[in-house]
Parts: sequence; structure tokens; C-alpha cells
Amino acid sequence: MSSCRQAARPLAKCLRHDALQLRPFTTTPSAPAEVYKVVRDRPEGTPDPLELDPNTAVAPWAEKDLWKAGTPPVGSRRRRYAIRTSQNLPFEQLPYQAFQEARKILALDRQKKVEAIAAEVEKMRKIRETDVALFRGGEKKREMKLESIRRHIEHLKIQADINDPAVKRRFEDGLGDMSKPIYRYLAKRRWEGYNKKIVEQRISQFHITPDILPKLTPTYDVELHFRRSKIPAGKILPSNLTEVAPRLRVQPFDAGERLVTVAIVDPDVPDTESDAFSKRCHFLAANIPVSPTDPSLPLGRLNRDAHIAVPYLPAFAQKGAPYHRLAIFILDQPGNKPLDIAALRAQYSKTTVADESSSSSSSSSTVAAPAPAPATGFSLKSLRDKFALTPTGFTLFRTVWDEHTADVMHRAGVPGADVEFRPNRVYSMKPPKAPRGWEAKRQGPKYRHLWKYTKRIRGLSNAKGWIVKKRADGNGKRG
Repeated sequence: MSSCRQAARPLAKCLRHDALQLRPFTTTPSAPAEVYKVVRDRPEGTPDPLELDPNTAVAPWAEKDLWKAGTPPVGSRRRRYAIRTSQNLPFEQLPYQAFQEARKILALDRQKKVEAIAAEVEKMRKIRETDVALFRGGEKKREMKLESIRRHIEHLKIQADINDPAVKRRFEDGLGDMSKPIYRYLAKRRWEGYNKKIVEQRISQFHITPDILPKLTPTYDVELHFRRSKIPAGKILPSNLTEVAPRLRVQPFDAGERLVTVAIVDPDVPDTESDAFSKRCHFLAANIPVSPTDPSLPLGRLNRDAHIAVPYLPAFAQKGAPYHRLAIFILDQPGNKPLDIAALRAQYSKTTVADESSSSSSSSSTVAAPAPAPATGFSLKSLRDKFALTPTGFTLFRTVWDEHTADVMHRAGVPGADVEFRPNRVYSMKPPKAPRGWEAKRQGPKYRHLWKYTKRIRGLSNAKGWIVKKRADGNGKRG
């Protein structure tokens, strides 16, 4: 007997012995597990309270009701489903040994950061108590040191909580407190990862710079909403949707409240007299408080006397004109000092006698007594320089002529709905070019078999039967 068989026989015997002791497969089905099934339609009668809880709502009809009630669902649907079907243990008490050991390490690291913060605060206290005469640069040098320590303390606060899984969980669920540095840091990092790049691309793509401003670098996250609809930057919207003033969500990433100015500018107003485009201000408001904890900014609810210099004018574009860019700018006011609304209103709320395009020779009909139209020639750069404003936020949308534009212009009292722009054909002043190169050398009948590969053939006609046409049966026929 070979050594291989001698080694394999005990193993086979052991396997046969264990196989006899195995429990045979049963043919009776096991009891089905109780699984919560999502019902897409609204049930009759009183719904389950868990269905209307923002933390456990998973049905589509329940999510719609929560959005309408102003309490949107928390987190993703998968997370809410897991909370509803699990034992609902606190996140910090999950029974995983590696998870708990990692939390202990993070707690020790956080304790070190807290001690470093306390040491920096004590250093600031000593610097404040020190006589200014002991500093070589005087008061200015001391303030520079204090500002440097403040920035370092903010950095330590972020590093103390940046690895905490509970902090990340609250931020991903949309429950982060924006008054804390860690949540502002996470929000800024998420915005810079994608949305800021989109805004910068729109600024370059639609030539916002240099058409309106010579330079623009957004630092605030600005979202545009029309009637509960979030609008991506640069989208073409119907005129009946933009008839009402929008709602902005301005999210700064540094602490404190500040005063901002909001301007909506249309740089694509056609000027037929000069054969160019001019700018028109559709909205201008100042002295608007904005903070990280209160980013909502409904333009339609602002106090007219305290904030609004130019009331909202619906976006419109006349028939035949290219799309209009409606650019929305957020500008920080210097030192959080309020601007003179009366002066802004007197300078920028002027109206002209007639619409700038009503004198177009291409209009199908003329208006006997045109109504006052918004003034053109608005310059955001002049406004920025005059009041020392700093552009910090930007978004935009576009508008074109549609079936609702005439009614919107009529309700807004804007003339020019009967004006249609028609493009003028511009003929080239260059003489026609004669055939040259490969085609010019092969114009004769000698190269008739190559004519099907060329485009500009002089004297090519089907009457001579030189072109072969294919019939339905597949056979070629000349002529």
C-alpha cells in the first residue's frame, strides 16, 4: 500500500463517521421572520404615529406630509427604516468591541485637545493683562498675537471633534449645530468638494466675469428656491415660475452675524439704438442680517421700508431674443454698517419713459402710450466701489420667451410684449473661393470615379447619368 493511501484512509474513515452523526435536512419550512413592509398608499383611518415621525417615516406619502408640514425626514430612508426595525440602541452604545475601543482612543485624543485649548486661553489672558508698552509693536502687535491665538484655538476645536462618529452622524443627518466650528468646517468642506466647483464653472461658462464683475470668488453657499423647488445654478426657468420673488439660502462658514446686500442683475437687455446689450437691476436690497444659524432669506418677505431699494421685477425675455442671465449676488457690507436705503432707492429705482427695445424696427406692432419701464444701465461694479461692498455669494438662473411671458409682462406693467427680434443676416465681404487642392486637380472626366468622394464638383449633374442611384430592389440604375 502506498504512503498516500495510508495517509488518506484514516481521514476518509473520520469523515464517514462524522457524516453519520449529521442531522438530516428537514422538509418543513421555518417560521417566516416578521418584516415591516412599506405601504406606498395612504392607509385608511388614523395612520401609525411612527409613520409621521421624522426619524422613522419611510412611506412616500408620509415623507410628503412631513415636507409639507415643514419637518422634513431626518437622514436617508435606509437609516429611518433601520431605526424603525431595530432595537433603537443609542449610537454610542452599539455592542461592537472594536467600535467601543476606538471611541476610547478618540476620547483620549479629544481630552488632549481640550487641555491644549485651555492652555491657549490662559495664554490669551496673560497677553491681555500685559502692559502694551512691553510689546515692541505696541497695541497692533498685541492684537496680531491675540488673533493668531484665536485662529489656533478654532483649529483645535475642529480637531477635537473631527473624528467623533457621533458628530459625523449628526452632520450627515442634517442635525448639526452651525454655531459650532466643527459643523461649519464640515459644511464648508462638503460645499467646496462639489457645489463650489459647479458655481465657479457657471461663472466661467456664462461669462459672468467680466460681463458684470471683473473678478468673483464665492465664499458663501447660496441656494435658490422658487416655490419650494430648489433650482440648480444656470437652469432655464419658465416665466410664470419666476414671477414671484425667490427664497435664498445663504450659508456663511464663519461665526457671527453680518449685514449683506442682495442684487439681481440682468446683463442681457437688448439695446437696439446702440446695437448692444445693457444691464438692468431686477432687485436690490440691503441691510439684511445673515448668520450661519439662520441662512434662510425669503426676498418676498423683506421689509420694504427697511431693506428694499428696488422691488422685485419678474424675469422676462422678449420674443426672438437670446436667453437672459439673471445673476444673483450676495455682497458683504463693510464693518456690518447699514447702508442708506433712501439713497439707494433714489439712485437705482429710476424708470425710463419707454422700453429700450420698443423702438425696434422689427416689431410687428407699436404701442401708442408705453408704460414706464425699468431703467437700464445698472452697474454692479459701480455699486460695489461706491459702498465698498465685497461679493461673497453667487447663483443664477436663465429665462427665455415662452407662452407665459406676455401675461407676466402685462401683470408686471412692463411694455414690449408685442416686440419680436429677428436676426439680420450678415453676408460675408470676402469673394468666393475657387476650388483648389485635391478637388481642383480632379475636376475632369478622367477622375469621374472619384467624384463621389468630393463635395464641390463643378458641373456635376444627374441629367448626364453620372450618378448611380440605388433602387429598392438593390440593383443600381444610372440616371
